[in-house]
Amino acid sequence: MGLPLFLVDAFTDRPFAGNPAAVCLLERWPDAAWLQNVAAEMNQSETAFLVKEERQFALRWFTPKVEVDLCGHATLASAHVLWQQGLAKPDDGIAFSTRSGLLKAARNRDEIELDFPLKAQQPADAPADLLPALGVTAKYVGRNQFDYLIEVESETVLRQMRPDFKRLATVPVRGTIVTSPPSDAKFDFVSRFFAPAAGIDEDPVTGSAHCCLGDYWQKRLGKSDFVAYQASPRGGTVRVRVAGKRVFLGGTAVTVAKGELGRS
Repeated sequence: MGLPLFLVDAFTDRPFAGNPAAVCLLERWPDAAWLQNVAAEMNQSETAFLVKEERQFALRWFTPKVEVDLCGHATLASAHVLWQQGLAKPDDGIAFSTRSGLLKAARNRDEIELDFPLKAQQPADAPADLLPALGVTAKYVGRNQFDYLIEVESETVLRQMRPDFKRLATVPVRGTIVTSPPSDAKFDFVSRFFAPAAGIDEDPVTGSAHCCLGDYWQKRLGKSDFVAYQASPRGGTVRVRVAGKRVFLGGTAVTVAKGELGRS
């Protein structure tokens, strides 16, 4: 028997949209080099690996190039798989032990809601290559634990961006969040996310970026509940609720494929 493997589109209610993640169920942890090789083979923005523990699941995330400290869409995909496969009770929440501490997932009507840490940002100076690589003028530049945050003038500017990914990869940071007010009133803000140094030129829908965006737009708009849209070519909707030092990220997921990964 091989290792169960799933391809799940997260933060979407239909296949071939949102952000795809591979989810691999393991009996025990192999070495990190094997995990990285699998993630490179899957070639998704993240591959999630899960090991059952006594009261929770240990969870690790890998891009095709590196292990990362926090990933929203692959956590959403993991919770979706665990409930779908009967590995977690339908009415129970799921706890994950991760490099970012204990994360939780719960069902909220038709959505999955993730309990993540707030990743607050502060005003920052832009590195010399950042704005030229993005090709935009910034209304605001901030920085948090992981990423730079740039606000641009409009959604039109946001959508028309064509970054120089080779130059952007030289900026010493996990990734760059670019955000703007929305053109569609049903959303509170829109964004895109770029992480070429981690092997992801543009991530389709980035849950962890919304741990920063929730903080930023809460201060800008004076509210704590948002409907956000990530305006990548695939696109996806994220519900964001800020509560103190936690951010709750809501969305749906769809299994696109399932199979087995060889043990060799």
